Amino acid sequence: MRPGILLIMFLTILTVSGTSCKRNRYRINTSHINVSVSITRLEKDLFTADPGRVPELVPELKARYGGFLQLFSYVINTGNVNDPSFPDFLVRFCTDKLNNEVYADVMKRFSDTDQLQKGLEDAFRHYMYYFPARKIPAVYTCITGFNNSIITGDSVLGISLDRYLGAGCDYYKRLQIYKYLSDRMTPDYIVPDCVYGWVMSEWPFDSAGYKADNVLAEMIHEGKLKYLEKCLLPDASDELIFGFSPEQLKFCRNNESQIWQYMVEHNLLFNTEQFTIRKLTGEAPFTSFFTNESPGRAAVWTGFRIVEAFVKNSGIKPEELMKKTDIQDILQKARYSPK
Repeated sequence: MRPGILLIMFLTILTVSGTSCKRNRYRINTSHINVSVSITRLEKDLFTADPGRVPELVPELKARYGGFLQLFSYVINTGNVNDPSFPDFLVRFCTDKLNNEVYADVMKRFSDTDQLQKGLEDAFRHYMYYFPARKIPAVYTCITGFNNSIITGDSVLGISLDRYLGAGCDYYKRLQIYKYLSDRMTPDYIVPDCVYGWVMSEWPFDSAGYKADNVLAEMIHEGKLKYLEKCLLPDASDELIFGFSPEQLKFCRNNESQIWQYMVEHNLLFNTEQFTIRKLTGEAPFTSFFTNESPGRAAVWTGFRIVEAFVKNSGIKPEELMKKTDIQDILQKARYSPK
């Protein structure tokens, strides 16, 4: 065999081996699962209606939107939809000059929801693969005066599109929304935010049944939610899943051992103070226990890494993972020891 041919064959083997080593462990075949997501657009029904007819349209809106209309009303501060004053409050919302400007911008950015529908259908196909007995929520879009990004309720998932107009949106600057938040207020984050919002509502911390509410329990719980989010969005980047910039993600990967060691040495894991828990797992420009290069919620990354190791070592399936409440058993079986 000629040396040139031998070299090519050797390189080919290396390429195939390298590709197989990088196989996405979260990717599964869901082509056999039929899921249909229909997105109903409340903002269109409200802002294309004749304001004078809005009060008489309320019964129709109640019938069309069911429980979501009440959730939406609470978010925009118009009270109970059955109160006599509700139609008047709704008219004020629909005739507000700024709200109409925002609606026009939303329609420019989201003239249709085809891509959003496709993304949600793919995510919920994975959801039904792992949780076949659960139901897919009805999906609605709206604008909320920039109040909420994702609205969840019983079998309901709402998306406030005015919260996804793009990082450089002038409204966000005028509202003085922190940059670390507005950087994630882009269309790319809609599906990941929907998935996280939905799984968080399906598996809330308060009803999970953990023995204690401390840093470690919240880290693990958030880690479980993020693990599940990756299962439902196997092709999404970690930047989108965790809301980190590339530099912040690099920080977490390069300093995984130091983050864990710091929390252990400073006795943070079993700390029950809500202030400390929020500083490690809550939204922030960075995690104040670490450096300014760290992302906020850096401890959530650690919680995810523990859960990922636990799943790998135990072979547990997502459905059982979400029922697992023995934090010490998870930690022990994860054998988490970053280097």
